Amino acid sequence: MNIQLYQYTLPLQHTFGISRERYDTQDTLIVCLEYQGKTGYGEATSNPYYQITVDSLKQEIEALRNAIAGFEVPLQGPKADSDLAFPLQFEKWLRTQELSNFARCALDLACWDLYGKTLGKPLYQIWGTELGNLPISNFTIGLDSPEVMVAKMKEKPWPIYKIKLGTSNDVGIVTELRKHTDAVFRVDANCAWTAEETIENARALKELGVEFIEQPLKADDWEGMELVAHKSELPIIADESCIVETDVARCALHFHGINIKLTKCGGLSPALRMIREARELGLKVMVGCMTESSVGISAIAQLLPQLDYVDMDGALLLREDIATGVKLLEDATVVYPNAPGSGVELLAR
Repeated sequence: MNIQLYQYTLPLQHTFGISRERYDTQDTLIVCLEYQGKTGYGEATSNPYYQITVDSLKQEIEALRNAIAGFEVPLQGPKADSDLAFPLQFEKWLRTQELSNFARCALDLACWDLYGKTLGKPLYQIWGTELGNLPISNFTIGLDSPEVMVAKMKEKPWPIYKIKLGTSNDVGIVTELRKHTDAVFRVDANCAWTAEETIENARALKELGVEFIEQPLKADDWEGMELVAHKSELPIIADESCIVETDVARCALHFHGINIKLTKCGGLSPALRMIREARELGLKVMVGCMTESSVGISAIAQLLPQLDYVDMDGALLLREDIATGVKLLEDATVVYPNAPGSGVELLAR
């Protein structure tokens, strides 16, 4: 396989705020794996919370360029649910290398896209799923003044909003937003609350039409999360507490569901295993995005038939996309291209 790397700085439609940071652009790395005239695309974005930059990603992957070029490619091998399927063989090898999960994700996504394009089928079909009863993606409203958050909602009418919180007036913010829409709300405190705040806020937020709360406590506050899991009047979904596969079982004792991020867990291969384990443990399953372009969003979309909830609005938050692929229309409908793999093509290199 030949490998190409392209970096972009993606301007956002609006300043995006959460409890710990605000930003106006998103840096991202696109990985292209080329083999016998076909190209698979993968993506990983930078993230200061996890100390990931595009430069660090490029350095990690460049160190493996020759090894990747020499990797044997049995693309027409066993079925996708077999441990011997090529993308799973490739991902197993990646796990033996000195790579961050973000770098592994970009390579894993590109490999699955290449695999699907070689077989001439979209990934959801290769995995034995069909496009029926798909969950609706939320649209995220970044943390800001209530006036700005209301304006963003009015600019983008949507059936489900994820509301970023993390202030001393979070219930007041949601109360104000509720005056302007009947949409379903989900709230994400990004680790900013205590257990006591979460339990108290959940009572008020339930009355305001909130569906669930995402990661209210710090990622390592397992004692607090156990208390919240038993006393919260709303379901609690893990995000920062559920990074990799080994986190799923522990989350089953402290949360009602998990939010899987492809960049954080290492790609589609581990995400498929996490979904399977979460189902076995009775957890609700969500997949979220990290403000990726349509390259990363189209990979997430291949998992939709297996999910309860999804947050795949990353490309909608951008001023300009860099790829074609799976799209979210203005009415929240998901449109899949008539194309194999993840359905992705890069607009410019």
